[in-house]
This record gives sequence, structure tokens and C-alpha cells, in this order.
Amino acid sequence: MALSLSTTELVTSLEESPDIVSWINDTLAPSDTAEPLGLSDLDQHVNHLISTLDLASEDTSSQLERIIDDVSRGVPRLTYDLHFMKDGATSLQSVLFQVTERSKNAVPSHTRTALDRLQLLDLMKSRMEAAREVLREAESWSTLELEVTSLLAEKSYAKAAERLSEASRSMAVFQNTPEYDPRKTLMVNLQNQLEAALSSALVAAINVHDLAACRNYFSIFSNIQRESEFRNYYNGSRRASVVALWQDTGISDCDSPSSITENSTQTFAEFIPKFYAAFLALLKVERTSIPSIFPDPASTLSALISSVLSAVQPTFSQRLASLFSHYGDNALQELIPIFRATEEFAASVENVMEKIKYSAVLPTPLDSPGLADGPPGHARRRSSRLSMSWRPSRSTSSGLVTLKSGLSIPEELEWEQELFQPFLDFQVDYGALERRLLDHSLREIISNDTRDRIPDTDRARLLRERAVDIFSVAEESVSRCSAFTHGYGAVGLVRALDGFFQSFIDMWTADVRQGSSTSASLASQLASGEDLSDLDYTSEDWADFQLSLHLLSSARAVFDRMVVFENKLRSNLTQIATTFRLARNDSSHTIAASKGENQLLEQSSLNSAELQVLLDRIDPDHGHPALAPPSLRHGAPPSLHAAAPLLVDAREGVFAFAKACQVSLQGTILSPLRKHLASYATSPLWSAPGDPKAKKTVTANELHVPSFSLSPSETVHKISEGLLNLPRLFDVYADDDSLSFSLHTLPHVDPEILKSISEQLTPGADLTASPGHKRRQSLTAPVRPTPTPLDPEMVSSAWLSSLGHTLLTYLTTSVLPNISTLSPAGAAQLASDLGYLSTIVRALNVEFEDLDKWKEYADLDDEDGKKRLAERDGDVVFQHMSRMRGWAK
Repeated sequence: MALSLSTTELVTSLEESPDIVSWINDTLAPSDTAEPLGLSDLDQHVNHLISTLDLASEDTSSQLERIIDDVSRGVPRLTYDLHFMKDGATSLQSVLFQVTERSKNAVPSHTRTALDRLQLLDLMKSRMEAAREVLREAESWSTLELEVTSLLAEKSYAKAAERLSEASRSMAVFQNTPEYDPRKTLMVNLQNQLEAALSSALVAAINVHDLAACRNYFSIFSNIQRESEFRNYYNGSRRASVVALWQDTGISDCDSPSSITENSTQTFAEFIPKFYAAFLALLKVERTSIPSIFPDPASTLSALISSVLSAVQPTFSQRLASLFSHYGDNALQELIPIFRATEEFAASVENVMEKIKYSAVLPTPLDSPGLADGPPGHARRRSSRLSMSWRPSRSTSSGLVTLKSGLSIPEELEWEQELFQPFLDFQVDYGALERRLLDHSLREIISNDTRDRIPDTDRARLLRERAVDIFSVAEESVSRCSAFTHGYGAVGLVRALDGFFQSFIDMWTADVRQGSSTSASLASQLASGEDLSDLDYTSEDWADFQLSLHLLSSARAVFDRMVVFENKLRSNLTQIATTFRLARNDSSHTIAASKGENQLLEQSSLNSAELQVLLDRIDPDHGHPALAPPSLRHGAPPSLHAAAPLLVDAREGVFAFAKACQVSLQGTILSPLRKHLASYATSPLWSAPGDPKAKKTVTANELHVPSFSLSPSETVHKISEGLLNLPRLFDVYADDDSLSFSLHTLPHVDPEILKSISEQLTPGADLTASPGHKRRQSLTAPVRPTPTPLDPEMVSSAWLSSLGHTLLTYLTTSVLPNISTLSPAGAAQLASDLGYLSTIVRALNVEFEDLDKWKEYADLDDEDGKKRLAERDGDVVFQHMSRMRGWAK
């Protein structure tokens, strides 16, 4: 606030603010309370702000005047200083010129000539030495082919490699000359001959595991810049057994039918642990062999793993795709055991990699005399000859590997990326795969229900039983999300569960809306002791009433179970949010099982802004402040904040089902009354002759008899009796808590009644303040435990209000507009009926504006009606009345 800031702070904030209007608002806004300032306080703040700014303005003016005075006094002095500096620079230039001339004259001319000649001789010597080196290299290259061929014939491969290494270093001499290309071609041919001569012996040494020979051959290949070829030979030989196991084993659920033999009885999930076991056994052997041959054992072992994974045919990705083609919607369940086995294999390989990093590297033949000029550090180089496993999609510069997906990763994580890359596409599509699996489970659950007709008496019980199955399936999906995506698929999980529950509920909602034939066996529900025998309901009506009531109770049970499940889901997502926060704050903490897998998931589209918003909404105390709920941003205690629902569509589905049950129940309750109204619009009363309001002439012999209001018609009398009997019906079922469920979905329910019920559950709450159902949880099932029971009288009031409004809506929109004509006597009878009915519904606390309008317009005589025709042209009720009374031409 302005009073809490000093003049300096106030001026500083004004200078930093980009907009004067926003600065004034921020300065005058209260910082310690959410209540707006009063006018007197605001006036006090404005006066203080004005006085502070006036003082700051005066201080600024005084400082500006002093600065102007100082500048005015300093400008003449500045001109003098500049002139003095110019004179000094001119004098220095003259002195430097004199010193230069004296230095030249100090050296005699014959000495200068001698120095110039010495410089010329030195230049000639340098050029002659360079020419001599070129001539030596030329002489060396002239005999290179003969020397190398002789050495190869003598099987002196090390000397031949040394000779080629020396010649290779001299290639730079011929750069940008016509001699370069022929000599380069000759060099490559000789290297190829040496490699060809060594290849069979090299493969044999690798096969028999002769480490000394392999180490010697590695030195030779390094000397001729063929280190990558040596690694390809080594990896190709060592991986042969593992690759053969993969390719020779038939998989029943992955391979094509033509390639499957009688022995191909194992599935991919059964085969993959055996494959990883053989693979791990190979790596454990190589952990002790590779350090004896290669100077970079960890990178070499990583390359061997990548080599195996890239050499298998069909590829890992192809078999996973075949797995989904074989199992269809249920493939995710088969994929997760394979993924877990892969993670266990990665953890075992990581232990091997940790051990090989600490292995002592034995001296290599590169340290022996004659080979000391080998390539330093044995960096991997690529010769002009293509290697066996060259993959142009990779780049190992700067210690990074670029995958085909475009992700750049550290070289030591290359094998992990190769291992988990085939799963990434399925992890990205986890939400869709989970939804397919859930829908498949839903079809299996309801398959028995569709084959055999379920009796109506068991439908409510069946809904509860199926809900148990549905939520059991949903709990498995939460475990699958953590196992397969480590929480990165949380957004897809929530969407899949939301749609899954909604689909399940929508099936029952459609069934209730369509309606079905009801067994009359429930007629025994009407007991004589309940004093309801005088109500005009058939046995089928009572059976429908009980069925709708039981379905509504089942809807409440499903919603309560959904709330419990949502709390479990929220707890699971909170753990995921905590894990993500720890990983964000501590780089050593990983979310996935390995660093390579973690980096793949982190750089995938799963790690989206939508996921961050979801986790921040779940854990607002540690999330981004801008994404926290308003109550938390303004400092309200977290315990007072009701968490927003996660399964929004599923909740709406339950409410829609409850509304369908309520509409069905209301239809049953109001069915006798609607039957009475079926012929009301065609009653002959409306066209009866006469005019009760016509004036009569009274003679002297006639007796004046006062007129009384008309009695209501028999139809309205029966309807009124039915309405007055409704409270007794709800008194009998007052203890049934199903009636109190989802009161906000009751048709035409009075908002004031909802408000009073919400205040009973949560003092100060207003359920009618905003649209939707996000603030109506107290009328359904609270998120927190120990719900407050509703007053049965308030529940009955809500239902009676809804029933009354529903019946009057039907009367005023579907019955009364169908009256074709109204005579004056018929209008008087209609006014009497509507007045009597209005009195009855007011006894049920129902106020209905359109009913009063119908009565008002029915009471008008023809003269008043025609006068008011122009005024009521936009009133739909008056238009109907004008048509019936013949006022409109």
C-alpha cells in the first residue's frame, strides 16, 4: 500500500512500472486483505500518494537544477582540456617521428644489407627442407605398394600396418594437388588388401576367444584407420549366438503362420526372458574379455548391445506390432510383462556396465615399439570403405548419438535407447491403448447380460454387481499406467477412465430412457397398512415406481464407489507428482527404471504441458502458483479447498443416469394425473353457451339472486386430490436415501430449495451460484467422508416442488394450448379450474407464473381482451388465449 512505502521506494516502483494506470492500481491495492478499501481509506491513500509525489517532484527539480549548474560550470573547462590533449598528441607525434629517424640512421648500410641477406638465406633453407621432405615422401610412395605387398606375402602384418600408417600421415603433403586422388586410391587398396589378409585369421581368433591375438589385430586395424571395421568383425562374431536364438525361435503370437512350426508353442512374453538371459550371459563373458582388447571397454560393450538389438530379424518393433495385430484390444496386457522383463534386463546390464567401468585395462600392443605412432586415444574413425553395420542415422561426434527419431543422447546411454525405443510409440499411445483395453473389458463384463434377458426386478442389483466388476478393472488400469509409463501417461489414464465409466453408465441411462415392460410381480409392494390403497395407481405403476427407486439407489451406490475410486486415483497421481517434483529438483533422481528410458520418456510427447497442469492441479502446494486454485492463491488453507473432480464426464454420466431415473419415477407418479388430463383439452365445457358475466335487467317483480363462483371441473378436482395425496406417498418413503441423491438434476426443481439444502450441508455455500455440477457435490456425495444426512422433509419438499412444476409445465405447454375454442362460459370454467389448481399447488409450495397468466387471461371479458391484444402481442400465453377466444383476427 502507499502508506507502507517510503518516498524512494515509491519513486523506484514508478520508474520500473511500464504503465501509469497499472502502477496506481498496484500502489493503492490492499496487500494484506482480500476486502476492497472503503472510500475514506482510499481517499486517505490518494492524499498521501499525492503529497509523497509532490515531495519527490520538488526533490527531483532541486537535483536537476544542481546538475545543470555543475554542467554549465564544467563545459568551458572541458573545451580547455580537449585543446590541451590535442596539443599533447601533436607533440608526441613529432617526437615519435624523430625517434624513428634516429633508429634508422643508427644501423650502418652494410649491416642492414647483411641482415637482409641472412633473412633471404633462412627463407631458402626452409623451402629447400620442405622440398627435400616432399622428395622423400615421393620416393617413399613410389615403393609403398611393393613394400606392403612383400610384407603381406611374408605375413608381417604389423610392419605392413606401420608402413601404411607412415604413408597415411604424409597424405597431407599432397593435399590440393593432382597427386592426392591417385595416392588416396592406392592407400585404400593397400588397406583393403591388409584387411582381407587378416579377416579370416581375425574371425578365427574371435571365435576361439584368443584375447592376445585379438588385441594384436586391434592394434593393426587401428594403425590403418580401420578400427570401426575391427569392432564390426568382433561384434558380428560375438553376437551370432544371441541373434540366432532370436531368429530361429518361432513365436506363436508374433510370427507369420508360414514360419511357425509345431515346436512354436511359446508366446513372446514367454520367450523374451529366455532371450534376455542368453543375452546377459554373453555380456557377462564380454565384461572380462573386452577390457583386454579395447581401450574403451564401457563404450565397446554398449556398442555390442546396440549391435545385437539392431541385427535381430524380425526387429523388436516388428514383433511388438505383430503382437498387437494378434491380440487386438487386449494387447496391452501382453505388452506390459514384456516391458517389465526388458526393464529387469536393463537393470542387470547396468550392473555389468558399472563393473566394466572399474575393470583394469591391460597394456595393448599399441604400447610396443614400432606402433607408438598409432592414433592417440584410439578414436573411432570411418574409412572410405563401408563397414558391415554402418548406420547413417547415427552420429557419434561430441560423445552424442542421434537416433532416427531425432533425439540426441549421450553415447553411454545408446544401448538403453536402442532397448526401449520400440516401446516408445506404444507408450505415447498409452491413453488410446488403455481405453481400447477398458472397452474390451466392458464388453466382456456385459456379454452375459446381453445374451440372457435380465428380469426387470434384478436390474438394480445387476447394476451394483457390474459396478464392482467395472471398478476392479479400473484399479488394474492405474497399476498399468505406473508400470508401463511411470506416470507419464497420467493424462491418458484419466481420459480413458473417464470415458470408460461414462460409457458404462450411458448404457444404463439409454436403457432407462427407452423404458421396458415391467413385470407385475412387484404389485405386492403396495401394502394395505401403508394407507396408500386409495391412490389411483395400477400394479404396473407400483412396480415401475419400485424399479425406478431401486435404480436411483443403485446410482447413488455407483457414485459413492466412484468417489472412493477417485480418491485412490488422486492419491496415486499425488505420488506421481511427488516423484516428478523430486526428479525436477534433483538430477540424480530418475522417474523411470533407467536413465536411457527416463530420457526417452522425458523427450517424448507424453511429457506435455497438459501433464504438468494435471500434476500441479493434483498437488497445488508444490505446483506452479499460476495453476493453483484461486482459494490457494489468495492464502486460504488447503484443507478448506475441495479438490476438483478428476472424472468429470463420468460424474456427469452418473448424474444423467440419476436424472433419467428421476424422470422415469416422476412419470410413474404423475401418470394417473396425466391420464385425467388426456381428455381435458377436448372437454365440452369449453364451448358451453352463455356468459356468466353478462349483465341482466332486473324488473320490479324479479328477485335479485347473488352469483357465486363456479365449482372446479371433475378433472381438476381429481388432479387436485392426486396432488394432495403426494405428500403421503413421500412420507412412506422418507427413510429411503435414494430420493436425496442428485437433487440438482430433478426437473424444474426450485433453486431456493437447493440453496437451503446446500446450506444445511455446507454453511455459506450456494449451489445455484454457477452453472454445472462442480459446486453441487453436497447434493450428490461429498468428496470427503462422513456425509451429512439430509432432512427428509427438505427432500420431500424438493420432490414435491419438482413434481408440481413438472405437472404444471405439462398442463400449460401440452394440454391447454390444444383447447380449440373457448366460449365466455368455457373461459369462466377454465379460470375457476386454474384458480382452484393454483390454490392446491401453493399448498405444496409451488409458484408457477404461466398458470397465473392462463387464469388471468381466462378471466378477461371480450372487451378487455381485445384492448390488451396489442399490448400482449409478444406473450405466448396471451396469443393462445386470443386464438381460443376469437380476439385475434
